[in-house]
Amino acid sequence: MTKLSRRSFLKAGVAAGALAGAMPLMAEHKTATDIVTLGRSNMKVTRLAFGTGTYNGRVQQQLGQEGFTKLVRYAYDRGIRFFETSESYGASPQMLGKALKGIPREKYQIMTKVTTDEGVNPMTRFDEMRKNSDTDYFDIMLLHWQHSGTWVKDTRNWQDAILESEHKQTIKSHGASVHGLPALRQVPGTDWLQIAMIRMNHKGTRMDAENHDGPDLGNVTEVVSHVNQVKKEGMGVISMKLIGEGVFNHEDRQKAVRFAFRDAGVDCVTIGFKKNAEIDEAIDNINLAFA
Repeated sequence: MTKLSRRSFLKAGVAAGALAGAMPLMAEHKTATDIVTLGRSNMKVTRLAFGTGTYNGRVQQQLGQEGFTKLVRYAYDRGIRFFETSESYGASPQMLGKALKGIPREKYQIMTKVTTDEGVNPMTRFDEMRKNSDTDYFDIMLLHWQHSGTWVKDTRNWQDAILESEHKQTIKSHGASVHGLPALRQVPGTDWLQIAMIRMNHKGTRMDAENHDGPDLGNVTEVVSHVNQVKKEGMGVISMKLIGEGVFNHEDRQKAVRFAFRDAGVDCVTIGFKKNAEIDEAIDNINLAFA
């Protein structure tokens, strides 16, 4: 057997190292419970959020407090750390506060939405919302159901109140939830926004059209173009109506998840649940979308 010289050995080692360096590393698959950053807000949340507003919260409230608490704790045990509610969802904020009681507050994030009524003191409304949710602060505050082409101008006092609350550390980040193309078209270029909540699925079901509450299918192409633009501007994007407000079958739920993340490029999604199996499926569908 020919003896390998030290020089030959070193050459072989360098060549092997170069070859190994040229080989692509196996990337870790993204999952539903990964922590993602929502653009310039720097808010970190799980890719999947637990929604409490199915049909304005009626679906979750019908579980009763005990059943709802068990569902929230199951989601938490599965790795979901992001919970979405609104002061317009009836008893949902109070029920969510009770369900999360005992878990260290820094271990999860709450996103809530405020209805921008006229003649209401925003700071008083925020105080009431924190009390109802049994929390000292909200991680994300969204202006709820913005559906006109003038919403940016019309909500200046609410925007200013949110910034004041952020200074007081009772709100950590902010954005808006929009409905209808006239409202959505105002999102790109709105410097105040850190986070945009946008309806998204592959079929356009319950998505944005010219009439915000009409029967027409949404304009998927235009919606995706706005998502792409606001992402370039540094906004975080959260999608809702991912499963067509519960009307999609299993195959379309999978397609909707894949479309939202792979084609539209949203950061995370919120889905309303009423049983453990739905949580399991949503996690599986998101994991599969990135497989």
